[in-house]
Amino acid sequence: MQTIKGPGLFLAQFASDIAPFNDWNAITAWAASLGYVGVQVPSGDARLFDLDLAVSSRDWRDEFLGIAAANGIAVTELSSHLQGQLIAVHPAYDAAFDAFAPPALRGDPAGRQAWAVDQVAKTIRASRLLGLDAMATFSGALAWPYLYPWPQRAPGLIETAFTTLAARWRPLLDLAEENGVDICYEIHPGEDLHDGVTFEMFLDCTGGHGRANMLYDPSHYVLQQLDYLANIDIYHDRIRMFHVKDAEFRPTGRQGVYGGYQPWPDRAGRFRSPGDGQVDFAQVFAKLAQYDFPGWAVVEWECALKHPEDGAREGADFVRRHIIRTTPHAFDDFAAQATDRAAIDHALGLV
Repeated sequence: MQTIKGPGLFLAQFASDIAPFNDWNAITAWAASLGYVGVQVPSGDARLFDLDLAVSSRDWRDEFLGIAAANGIAVTELSSHLQGQLIAVHPAYDAAFDAFAPPALRGDPAGRQAWAVDQVAKTIRASRLLGLDAMATFSGALAWPYLYPWPQRAPGLIETAFTTLAARWRPLLDLAEENGVDICYEIHPGEDLHDGVTFEMFLDCTGGHGRANMLYDPSHYVLQQLDYLANIDIYHDRIRMFHVKDAEFRPTGRQGVYGGYQPWPDRAGRFRSPGDGQVDFAQVFAKLAQYDFPGWAVVEWECALKHPEDGAREGADFVRRHIIRTTPHAFDDFAAQATDRAAIDHALGLV
């Protein structure tokens, strides 16, 4: 077994135009001051990362990694969540997701998709060049508007959606294989890959591609009322990333999983800072240690109530307290006895 790395912090929710969140040196120094030793970086945020230079300039990469290292920070992974989302967008969401694309491509779904594919491909290559072996992303969604089967879905609609989604991702998965990088889909409502069943459907459509893996975030499972601990038992071979994010689900006589169109603070299910929700993180960390999870424990701040800087500060200590330093030997090794075949036969009454 190996010890989980961390604590890490996902920077997407913190990057802004206000110091220290608008500059790579400043934001890594800030993260280190809170006790983090790693950061997960959104590849599309130009305030922190230049994706084109990351794939074209060794000097830029050396400087990028050097600044982080000087502040005591490692880069855990790159994220292409927003770009991955644009690889598959149902027309109902065109206007909402146009904001994720450059202004010149808004209103141009085909151009937006081609740009997104290029962005994800560059993030895969940049990951390899930075010495990283995993990339976080979203799958995008074609079938999400048809989640609830009323009216009845047309026969073949879901199958066509997943076949199409897999066809769009297959060249990128092959590129990831060439570069030794796992694509870790965050299993997330709003994506066609939003639970174990849909992940398996996607795997089937990609021929069980070895680079199609999971970013595990138990908060999304709490809000779906999915068994987030059993999920680790089932998919541990595919879980290559881990977001430490909490959630709570408190249904009432008025609302449940769907939330009644309410804002986050007023929903029955809402995200919370680590330790403030219902996720049993002691068991989550134990199961990941049991299955030899190879990656980082990365805090993702998304809380309906708590200030992000407070969540970040508390999150570093929370992760540090939950990481299990795995044992190098069995607890009962002190009682082990040297044996040979004759002794074994004697113990079993075979002689």
